[in-house]
Amino acid sequence: MLSLILSICAAAQSASAASNDRDMRRATVQIHFTASAPDYAQPWQPGRQGGGTGSGVIIEGRRILTNGHVVANAAYLSVRKSGDIKKYPARVAYVGHDGETAVITVDDESFFEDTVTARFGGLPYQRDKVAVYGYPIGGTDLSVTEGIVSRVGVTVYSHSARALLAVQTDAAINPGNSGGPVFQDGKLIGIAFQHSAGAQNIGYVVPMPIIERFLKDIKDGRYDGIPELGIWWQSTENDSLRKTLGLPMDNSGVLVTKVAYGASSWDALKEGDALTKIDGIKIGQDGTIPFRNDERIDFSDLISRHQGGEKIDATVVRGGKEQVVKIPMKPSADLVPGPRYDAKPSYFIVGGIVFMPLSDELIAARGAGFRVRSLSADGMPTPERTEVVVISH
Repeated sequence: MLSLILSICAAAQSASAASNDRDMRRATVQIHFTASAPDYAQPWQPGRQGGGTGSGVIIEGRRILTNGHVVANAAYLSVRKSGDIKKYPARVAYVGHDGETAVITVDDESFFEDTVTARFGGLPYQRDKVAVYGYPIGGTDLSVTEGIVSRVGVTVYSHSARALLAVQTDAAINPGNSGGPVFQDGKLIGIAFQHSAGAQNIGYVVPMPIIERFLKDIKDGRYDGIPELGIWWQSTENDSLRKTLGLPMDNSGVLVTKVAYGASSWDALKEGDALTKIDGIKIGQDGTIPFRNDERIDFSDLISRHQGGEKIDATVVRGGKEQVVKIPMKPSADLVPGPRYDAKPSYFIVGGIVFMPLSDELIAARGAGFRVRSLSADGMPTPERTEVVVISH
């Protein structure tokens, strides 16, 4: 009798797994793109066109969720369903390059016939089993790889150079997987977006908190971006420093060393402040905050989950006295802009001399000495200097 019950349970689990797999396949699409990146070495001429493939997942509202870098500088997009040979023209509806998220649409409603909308899940835990669906290099059919969650934490997104929450997994993620869904128990827990070069079995997933923040952001018909505090800070592990700042000996607080002009913190925080709490959550002396059970992550995650225009409460120790200040959330303010997409470079020609705003793309295209690179790495905008202009030619 017991063996019969076990057999029935096993059969039910097998049927459920097969059903989930069919749904996940029908929610996954392949994206073909043709893109033309700007030529920062010669900004007056268009860049060369190139192409490639990525992956995406169908979500509520007959939309396709994918990565920002899949649609960056796109001139033409088309999508293909699993098991279908027809490609349907698509277009970008919204893109958030900072968080590696984008939504594209297909005007031909017949595309969505026999497809499934992915069900949203949550943030997985360490050692949870996940499956990556997509169309990586090496074939034209749908690929499925499985692995476990190695860690959940803040990491640098190579496409935007922003440090944001990400899920690390040992499931294989390769070129072409970008934007493809990552499932846990049949529910979407993120989209694949990058792997670690020079390392083995390290891939990264944009998690649901970042995706849901993006989808909430675009509800008003525009994308405002992920806010930043706009400060530089240092740890306060030194007891003498803590005593000088008037900090309690509870291992909380970081020292604000710079505040960017025009950033969220410009009129709220000051150099020399000790930032101890955000929205009542205590910041450790190393800049981390409690995260679930016994995990800790960078406190910037608290900021990145907010929408532009929202206000946060920041607790600071200023002049030895504790006070609470309101900080309105704004996008990043940079002296030298980081990676930018879907826009032509700005330039001005006077008497045969080409002037251009300094940017990471210009540095990559034209090269730069240590002094110029230090402006990109260490510079912050001030009331007197909000932009750096250089002679390009």
